[in-house]
Amino acid sequence: MITLVFATIIDGDTMQKNKLVSPVVKWVGGKRQLLGEIIPLIPKSFSSYAEPFLGGGAVLFALQPNKAIINDLNSDLITMYKVIKEHPDELIADLGTHINSQPYFYSLRDIDRDKEAYSLLSDVKKASRLIYLNKTCYNGLFRVNSAGEFNTPFGHYKNPNIVNEPVIRAVSNYFNKAQITFFSQDFAKVLDTLKKGCFVYLDPPYDPVSDTASFTGYNKGGFDRDEQLRLKECCDFLTKRNIKFMLSNSATEYIKDIYCDYNITFVKATRAVNSDGAKRGAVDEVIIRNYDTE
Repeated sequence: MITLVFATIIDGDTMQKNKLVSPVVKWVGGKRQLLGEIIPLIPKSFSSYAEPFLGGGAVLFALQPNKAIINDLNSDLITMYKVIKEHPDELIADLGTHINSQPYFYSLRDIDRDKEAYSLLSDVKKASRLIYLNKTCYNGLFRVNSAGEFNTPFGHYKNPNIVNEPVIRAVSNYFNKAQITFFSQDFAKVLDTLKKGCFVYLDPPYDPVSDTASFTGYNKGGFDRDEQLRLKECCDFLTKRNIKFMLSNSATEYIKDIYCDYNITFVKATRAVNSDGAKRGAVDEVIIRNYDTE
């Protein structure tokens, strides 16, 4: 049974929301826990939506806009979303073949060590592998090394929800009802294409809160302060073009300084990416906007 909840006005149309449309995978820095702070700050109406750092897509799935551009540099993640849209039945069937065991996990995880063998996998197999590893790896942490190889260990969960059929079907239905454009490219290329009236939500890899902290391992190459500054310059250009944006990041002095001319809201988030459990917990984050709350 599909449950419909609140609606958002986008380009004059009322878009009903299905609560089953929600993240398929857990992602570092996922925004599901902060939706209560993020959603009230989003403009009440806009002609289209863009999310250049999609990740798990919590904000996209909460809003469910009927016209959106979504992007992530992780091409396997975008492939997964395309498969969910185009081949949900095949994906669900393949997910049902996986085994929750340590030997099986490592045999599937290590396929990407052989680039040629990995390239021969169908898109359905790649999407199924990503979801399986995400559901069964330690802490649901998607992380790759400098060679782009998935390197998170087995999670030892007794009964992981590998085949979440209702959510996969709901997301597939949403993708097929809405006008969704998928990209896997540099964020600046996506931002350059946007038109006035679009609303942009930016959730980049965060500026590290310490010398040893990092949230950049979801894609090889990382996201250093040169990239943070390049993103800020893109935000300035969005502002000049009268395009509204919202950006999430850690509340470091560096981020607060470079965005000091924008509206900054402080929020608390619980993050569990530290290997030391004692160092996990609530941390300060910022929500940055180039517009006033309506």
